[in-house]
Order: sequence, then structure tokens, then C-alpha cells
Amino acid sequence: MATATTLVKSVPTFRTKMADAAFYLTFASAASILFSIAVSQILMVLALAASLLSGERLRFPAIKLPLFLFMLATAIALLLSGHVYAGTPQIRKFFVFTILLLISSTFQTMRQVRLLLIAWTSVASLSAMVSLFQFLQRYQFGREQHLSTYEFYIAERITGLASHWMTFGGEEMIVLLILASWLLFSMERKWKIYGWICLPVLLLSLVLSLSRSIFLLGLPVGGVYLLWHWKRWLLAVAPVVALIALLASPFPIRQRVISVLKPDGKLDSNVRREITRRTGWEMIKAHPWFGLGPEQVKTQFDEYVPSDIVRPLPIGWYGHLHNIYLQYAAERGIPALLMMMWLIGKVLYDLQRAISSRAVAAENRFLLHGSIAMILAILAEGFFEYNLGDSEVLTMFLATIGCSYVAIDASLLPGKPAPVQPSLSEAR
Repeated sequence: MATATTLVKSVPTFRTKMADAAFYLTFASAASILFSIAVSQILMVLALAASLLSGERLRFPAIKLPLFLFMLATAIALLLSGHVYAGTPQIRKFFVFTILLLISSTFQTMRQVRLLLIAWTSVASLSAMVSLFQFLQRYQFGREQHLSTYEFYIAERITGLASHWMTFGGEEMIVLLILASWLLFSMERKWKIYGWICLPVLLLSLVLSLSRSIFLLGLPVGGVYLLWHWKRWLLAVAPVVALIALLASPFPIRQRVISVLKPDGKLDSNVRREITRRTGWEMIKAHPWFGLGPEQVKTQFDEYVPSDIVRPLPIGWYGHLHNIYLQYAAERGIPALLMMMWLIGKVLYDLQRAISSRAVAAENRFLLHGSIAMILAILAEGFFEYNLGDSEVLTMFLATIGCSYVAIDASLLPGKPAPVQPSLSEAR
């Protein structure tokens, strides 16, 4: 017969309830970023509050030092810019990094991580189906108006449940690579059929978004990494398959690929990207240490456009430099860029070290491989897009990294070395 003490202990305490709430709110925040940044961030605030009320110790992966220095460099750049109020949005964006803290603190098992992957796959697939419907609508409109499919479509592409096609493409790319890694490396059968059904839907919508930096650069780079670690011989076949797929694809897709070398001067952004690259370099040469200040690239862009570039500039977006490396250096200084690269490099080092040391259960390594593929894809795409400046993409990027450190900490095999990130193994 249970004693009174046992019964009291079995009753969930306030702190226990808050700890459970923190997990569910964090999970919902990470999942909802695929359709609403407002909902995601509201849930993030609630998750942080619940976590603090739970009394549980907040944990952070072993990237605290480079992250702190990156934030410090950003704050210094802001203070020295002379435009403190205008640059505060970039300070507020630091809140997005809370998702990394929350996932590291509230996720404890790989089952929780897999559930998040399934949630991401489900929401992303829904977004993909919405985007395919959008594509059919726009294709029909173009035919009715006797417009060139490529001409009317490039200016207004599919977005799914996202606010912009680049956000849509970035989110889909992350989900695709993590999902593909799970399908290739995990031996678990549950949900596999569902994953294989969703994969082509996601891939088709991503290609039809026609974002070259994503479907021609980021996704292939991540895919090559996964194939290299799965079945390397497929890398010899992949170019042939890609060529056949290109020849069999509709004209807009073929034209988009061709535009890399032979762009349409009015529609494609090749010339605009060249202008932003050269202008960004002028900004960096003039302000190498602390940059122009957060949010000042857009405001001061015209002042740094090289004199040999003909005015007016081609129609397009010049609010940022379409390059994460140039953007961070021009806006916050070269030291800030190096701090961000240190942070990302540290994550890659930790994940690769965990894979090589075999400290992580084989079944759970899919997440480490998927995360490395995702990071490489983001870095490759980042040469042509300011992807980490997009809060939605940054949130998913950080959430994936957080899940990877959870995988290292949660799936250690008995008798193996301590995890590569001591902060994750500290007592709660």
C-alpha cells in the first residue's frame, strides 16, 4: 500500500508542470516557424518564461564564447555607427538565438527530436502543396494573359506558407536535407514511408521556386555531403541524373539554369548581385573594423556604389548585399564576421568529432550528418544570399544545431568518452 509520502511525491509539482510546458512550447515554437514568425516568437517567449519558472538549469552548447563575441562586436558597431536607434532591429534579432538555448535545455531524448523532424516534414509538405497550387494558378494566369512564363513568374514566385520565396526556399532546403539524412542513415522504419512520400513533394516545390542559390548550389552541396557518407559511387551517377532531369524539365527551369551563364538582363539578378558585391567590398575597405553599423547597408548603399557603375541601377532589392560574408563584414566589421565563422566552425568541428569518435549511437548519427549537410548548404548559398539575416531561416538553422547537440548528449554509448560539449552534460 502506497504511503502518504509516496503519493505526495507522485503528484506533479508546479516546477515539473512548468518544465513540461517549456518543452511543449519550445517544440511548438520550432514547428510553427514554417508558417508564422509571430506565432513562433510568442511561443518562444512563453517557453522561456516557463523554463525560468521551472527552476531547471538552462544549458547552452559549447559555442557561448564566439556567440558572445559576435554579439559584442555587433553592439560595438552599433554604438560607433552614430545611428543607434536605426540599428536596434539587429539587436532585437538576438532574441532568435533563444531557440538554441531552449532546445538545448528542454529537449532530452532523440524521440523528441524525431517528433520535431516529423512535425517539420508535415508542415513543410503542407507549405509545398500550397506552393504547387500557387504555381498552377500563376501558370494559368500567364497563359490567359499571353505572357512569357519565365517573365511573369520570376518577378512573383511561389512562397507556400512563407512570406517570401527566399524564406520558403531556405526553410524547405533545411527540412529536405534533414529528412533525406534520416531516410538514408536511420534504420528505424516507423514513419519512413511517410518521409519518402513527402520527399519528392518538397523537392518539386523547391525546384519550382526557381531560387538558383538554393536548388543549384545549397541543396546540391548538402546532397553531395550526404551521398559521400552514404554510397559514394552514386556521386558518379548524380551528374548524369541531373543532366537528364534538366533536359526533361519545363522551359522555365531550364532557362533558370542557363541564366547562371546567360542571364536575362531585365529579369535575372546576375548584374544586381555583381553591383552589391562590388559595393559591399567598397564598404568593407572604408570600414574594416566596425563596419557601417547595423541596418546601415541599406541606408548608405548609394554612397558606396563604384563610380564606373551606370546609374540608374537595375531594378531590384539593394537593402542588403545578398551575401552573408560581405553583409556581416560591411555592417559590423571583419572581426564580427570572423566571430560568426568561428561559431559555425565550432559546431562543424563538434559534430564531425562526435561522428568520428563513435561516441554517438549509430542510429542517431543521421541528425549529425543532416546538420552538417544543412550547415554546408547554408554556407554555400550564403555566397549569393543573406540567408542568416532571415529570422525564419536563422531560427531553423539554430534549432537544428540545438537538436544536434541534444543528439550527442542523449545518445552516448556506455563506456564511451564524455560528449564533446561539456556544457550539455552538466547537472541540471
